[in-house]
Amino acid sequence: VQLIESGGGLVQAGGSLRLSCAASGRTFSTNAMGWFRQAPGKEREFVAAVTSTSRTYYADSVKGRFTISRANAKNTVFLQMNSLKPEDTAVYYCATQIDRYYSGSYGYTDDKRYDYWGQGTQVTVSS
Repeated sequence: VQLIESGGGLVQAGGSLRLSCAASGRTFSTNAMGWFRQAPGKEREFVAAVTSTSRTYYADSVKGRFTISRANAKNTVFLQMNSLKPEDTAVYYCATQIDRYYSGSYGYTDDKRYDYWGQGTQVTVSS
């Protein structure tokens, strides 16, 4: 499985960006997809996830501002980011795992559950 992110860039605080992650392979529709980010000097952290049944999960820090969605026909997952803040500055990574239909969120927010990762795309928010 190969994941290719795009859509990162430089934006002013309050602006918007839309990240895309295109996945190869024929099992996309049965996979859960996640977005994580890593800022300089910090640990990688969960941002958002969407299950194969389109349940969504968000980190508290982005809830209400970011929206994750998927287009199975295009093997693509999106992250719409609105009202961006300087603290959103990070490298954003797309990741995928075979959906194990966890009853809770932990299986989707834990980066160790994900099997494949993209190369990352830089998002920089200026104040």
